[in-house]
Amino acid sequence: MKHFGMKPRTTAVAAKEQNGDVESANGAFKRRLEQALLVRGSRDFTSVEEWQEFIDRVARKANANRGKRVAEDLAAMRELPVAKLPEYVEEEVCVSEWSTVRVKHCAYSVPSRLMRKWVRVRVFEDKIEVRFAEVLELACERLVGRNLCRIDYRHVIWSLIRKPGAFARYVYREEMFPSVVFREAYDGIQALHAGTKGDLEYLRILHLAASTMEAEVAVALSLLQMAGKTITADAVKEMIASTPTSIDVPQLVSPTVMLSEYDALLTGAAA
Repeated sequence: MKHFGMKPRTTAVAAKEQNGDVESANGAFKRRLEQALLVRGSRDFTSVEEWQEFIDRVARKANANRGKRVAEDLAAMRELPVAKLPEYVEEEVCVSEWSTVRVKHCAYSVPSRLMRKWVRVRVFEDKIEVRFAEVLELACERLVGRNLCRIDYRHVIWSLIRKPGAFARYVYREEMFPSVVFREAYDGIQALHAGTKGDLEYLRILHLAASTMEAEVAVALSLLQMAGKTITADAVKEMIASTPTSIDVPQLVSPTVMLSEYDALLTGAAA
């Protein structure tokens, strides 16, 4: 505003009509997009780039008849210094004792070895990156909103297994059930051992999933449930150990190359 010699002023409280031009244009463009989507017949796009191209096409069509007035405004304006916008904003955040960081009012889990350490977080428009000592520790989609969370149980299980009594009141408790079979297993364990004892047994199973393969643990839990057996960490571990994991690799026989056959082809082509 200072560059153009203008003095900005704020609008009065509860006086939305003072900002009517901007609000009206915003609503008009939303209606244009809605009409264009109806004409298109579908709201599905194969990628973000295709969606952005669709928006740009609608905007160009809306601005096609405004070129003359824009040219008049540009002729009266002084040249505006142009600088490249930063791709990301970098923040320094301390990792909590639960292996989480808060970025833009949202929580993300990071590897447990970073607990109580300071990390650098790069906040992009659509993703975040967490780096420690120039090493990329986490890259994921950025959450849009407030008080949202993206928790990977593999990051926080090492803290929970040491403090099983806190699991009942753990704020990210629902993120500790990777799939329905894990939730069903937890309910089954709690039916037999309610309270901290049952929580500890389930956390041991989750720790096993984080240490080995989640898919193998899920299969073992399903088999134990179908057989009506008591679900324990030892039973899951025993079932995984008894399940054959070796894969029969087919033996490939290398063909014998006869150079005389190539000579015969060359002789035939020359003839």
